[in-house]
Amino acid sequence: MARVKMSKKTLLSSLALCAAAAIFAATGDNVIEEVAWMIGDEPIYKSEIEQAYMDMQNDRASIPGDPYCVIPEQIAIERLFLHQADIDTIEVQESMVQMQVDAQMNFLITNLGSREKVEQYFRKPYPEIREYYTTNMRNRARVQQVRASLTKNLKVTPGDVRRYFDRLPKDSIPYVPLEVEVQLLTLNPVIPRQEIDDVKARLRDYADRVNRGESDFSTLAILYSEAPEGVRGGEIGFMGRGQLVPEYAAVAFNLNDPKKVSKIVETEYGFHIIQLIEKRGDRINTRHILLRPKVAAKDLMDAVNRLDTVRTDIVDNKKLTFENAVALISQDKDTRMSRGVMVNQNTGTTRFEMSQLPQEVAKAVAGLQPGEISKPFIMRDPKRDREIVAMVKLTARHDAHVANMSDDYQTIKDMYENAKRQEIIDKWLAQKISDTYIRIEDGWRGCDFQHKGWLK
Repeated sequence: MARVKMSKKTLLSSLALCAAAAIFAATGDNVIEEVAWMIGDEPIYKSEIEQAYMDMQNDRASIPGDPYCVIPEQIAIERLFLHQADIDTIEVQESMVQMQVDAQMNFLITNLGSREKVEQYFRKPYPEIREYYTTNMRNRARVQQVRASLTKNLKVTPGDVRRYFDRLPKDSIPYVPLEVEVQLLTLNPVIPRQEIDDVKARLRDYADRVNRGESDFSTLAILYSEAPEGVRGGEIGFMGRGQLVPEYAAVAFNLNDPKKVSKIVETEYGFHIIQLIEKRGDRINTRHILLRPKVAAKDLMDAVNRLDTVRTDIVDNKKLTFENAVALISQDKDTRMSRGVMVNQNTGTTRFEMSQLPQEVAKAVAGLQPGEISKPFIMRDPKRDREIVAMVKLTARHDAHVANMSDDYQTIKDMYENAKRQEIIDKWLAQKISDTYIRIEDGWRGCDFQHKGWLK
């Protein structure tokens, strides 16, 4: 079958998410491939460029310029790195690659609804789709290792950072927004025993119905599970033991009969029953039904009142410190052992921009001065999707300002290191481009490329 030739503008406008199946299928045996570039003896096909563009759209990644110029150059650069990886015999940890592929496939299943719908979407069997992403992520990991190897000997001194900062044009010095450092204390409301017993009874009923062959587990998950995976029958996709909460993993990895349902499992998220789908080496695919005991308004207010008493003992009666209260009663496992100090997962530091905090925490912190403690408030635990009671202490406030060496040394040091790494990479690429046979076909040459030397 001949492929209809479209202009670049028409093709780009048609490559929305719904066009992914056609793009993926373009690599089939019945399609004559158009070669866009040659890097050494390896071609870059037009279908590769189209697939990469579709992936960027799905990931909502910005493309700085004409995709038909930017994307083939990015692919060509990757080929140069991979050639170096072959020379250096760089290998990657396959288990880590498979973990990333599992996450990607789970993402596709979540968004499209089922494995069958993923196959319909891409017009390819599931194993072929998985192999595509496996190759993609393995290559990405090998490229990262080459880049790290090229810059591993970079040494930076405070004097280097100072000279770099002194040479920065004023309009290139970053503006640091308001940042705060916060300590958190949380309390889970007490749930009546009857509510817990009712949840367990429902789960036992579901398990009995499946074990007797009266009901399908995935149907019950769609109807009743409170987990995000419920919409796809409770299937969570392949996971390693370390990716699952310990209580869930301990039961799931002991399951052997896909027709039977586990005992009830309690985790920090609620109560589960689990069904095995498939084991594959050290990874497992299961489906589950999650039910969470409901928190009554009275139970929430009781927790608020309890924390209010604790706050009075800290602020007014001076009976204990906020840090002591965290050690004694806080139920937030991420901060309890660090005196309640919250750590920004995006930066690895204790500083947060206000937009990076949970909405309720940001609102409580907004009116505080350093050292002050908020009144107790109700918030939704973003990880566990349940209501808890909390109060926070504002440890420090760093007002918005133009970066300076005394307050923002680490920020400026990171800028300098990134600039030096890029300088090393650019120099290496320039030499690699010069030494490699490269041919760009007509129709793909009229570009303002980021790197020089492609056109020979």
